[in-house]
Amino acid sequence: MNLPGTFEEKMRELLGKEFDEYIACYDEPRYYGLRVNTIKISVEEFRKICPFEITPIPWIENGFYYNGEKISPAKHPYYFAGLYYLQEPSAMTPANRLPVEPGDKILDVCAAPGGKATELGAKLKGEGLLVANDISSSRAKGLLKNIEVFGIGNMLVLSEEPGRLENYFPEYFDKILIDAPCSGEGMFRKDKKMVKAWEEHGPEFFSNIQKSIILQAARMLKPGGMMLYSTCTFDSRENERIIELLQTEYSEFRILDILPYEGFCQGMPRYTDSKDEDMRKTVRIFPHRMKGEGHYLALLQKGEALAGKELSMKKKSGKKIPEDLAEFFQDISWKLDGSRLDIHGERIYYMPEGLPDVRGIRFLRTGLLLGELKKNRFEPSQALAMCLKKEEYAHCIDLPAEDERISRYLKGETLDVDDLVRPKEKGWQLVCVDGYPLGWGKLSNGTLKNKYLPGWRLC
Repeated sequence: MNLPGTFEEKMRELLGKEFDEYIACYDEPRYYGLRVNTIKISVEEFRKICPFEITPIPWIENGFYYNGEKISPAKHPYYFAGLYYLQEPSAMTPANRLPVEPGDKILDVCAAPGGKATELGAKLKGEGLLVANDISSSRAKGLLKNIEVFGIGNMLVLSEEPGRLENYFPEYFDKILIDAPCSGEGMFRKDKKMVKAWEEHGPEFFSNIQKSIILQAARMLKPGGMMLYSTCTFDSRENERIIELLQTEYSEFRILDILPYEGFCQGMPRYTDSKDEDMRKTVRIFPHRMKGEGHYLALLQKGEALAGKELSMKKKSGKKIPEDLAEFFQDISWKLDGSRLDIHGERIYYMPEGLPDVRGIRFLRTGLLLGELKKNRFEPSQALAMCLKKEEYAHCIDLPAEDERISRYLKGETLDVDDLVRPKEKGWQLVCVDGYPLGWGKLSNGTLKNKYLPGWRLC
């Protein structure tokens, strides 16, 4: 692989005697990974049903390698059921190493396509709030889909400049993850197009963006809260020097230890002005040291409060649950809280608790879209199907992954299910694969009209 000369010179200085070993890794194949969605299935259970060969990623408890040259996990029904997410192994590390507890309020600042946001949401276990933001509205659409596939309903998906979010969320979040836009040096082996992009916009360009984002995020973090900053680049201007800038501007931030792994390398204080030895607590991941691509991580905690704006909270008011919605939910084992319903036209959303006033933000989704109130009926959403467990809904059609009707369902076809239902049974059915929901269908006379979301269908 032809690498830019200036990049090679930088890496030679950075790595010293390890440089030749690093260069040699470009002749090795890239690594493919999948991460189990622990909202829907335990790691142990997934290993029992996994239809292809996987081996554990040693520093990610729910991560596995697979042979991406031979198999395509994105085409298996379990992928459509949200049982796992496909993600480069090193890229799993930031969300894994941010200590998230159920009930936390979390911000993923640069969240698309959703690899880190889906893991953060899974760690919440349905409690608290995930705010996933991406400045690109087109990328945010893909982010929303991935979050909904994973069955995460306690969320907001936004498409905003991080600077605008400050006005809505001053000192609001318990945890913040910044997987910052970067020059992508750590991904050269995985994606050769990154080399050309690096030549067009290198570290100096991205470091200015990173400086703004980390300072804006700092003002949205609660005192005592934790922030994890990460990049997929090697340049100190995008890594250690960004952390140094944060501590210069806000001295109440201190660097925390990150749960170790034998392949991790320490951060490099020599590239900072302060030469602060605490910078060694940050982590560098090099592809010649580990089975993954290049990454950088720094975990920080905020001390004393910054002077911030008073948070305007959304007023909580009870709403009468519409009759058609209440009737549908008689078959679901959830108890709806009317004060959390938000109705816009025909659409009904179930909002997370403890939200500030978010009017004026560009968002793609606020909370869980339950469905739509049509004339004299309620139509449940695809997102609701993905948030349900089979045992939570009274009417399910469960097919094994090998049944050809699963593939036909995912393609949007009408199904003959006369062998699976009672005579004269009709109405909404939750379609499952091996016990895990895929979406809705409407049953009549042994035939299932397909209600799988068109934009999600298998091509």
